[in-house]
Amino acid sequence: MEITYKDIHDFTEEDLKDLFLSVDWSSGHFPDKLVIAMKNFETVCSAWDGEKLVGMVCAMDDGIMTAYVHYVLIRPDYQGMGIGKEMMKRVTDKYKDYLRIVVVSYNDEIEFYEHCGFEKADDASPMFITDLWT
Repeated sequence: MEITYKDIHDFTEEDLKDLFLSVDWSSGHFPDKLVIAMKNFETVCSAWDGEKLVGMVCAMDDGIMTAYVHYVLIRPDYQGMGIGKEMMKRVTDKYKDYLRIVVVSYNDEIEFYEHCGFEKADDASPMFITDLWT
């Protein structure tokens, strides 16, 4: 298995649906919207095993000061292989001159982001208005 990384914005609905549903994210039920979302993100780093999309990190930014990492997902059977860490490194390297790089983490994934150099804020909490169930 050789993982390749691509900075592309064009994906098929099926590739996105399969990836997002592999981690039980409800966004996978809206692959037509995901296709458009990927085109609108400033940064998309994807991981591929041949023709199979196995991971993705997406970020948006203001062009100079702050970048927000939005999606970080790896197919379960590819987790623990360093793919997520490599994609996060590529994204944080891109934004290394920004004043702040932000990620909102579910509690179960905090340790992963800490290994990527992020620190949990003591004085801030993420807040959502959402219809998605994951």
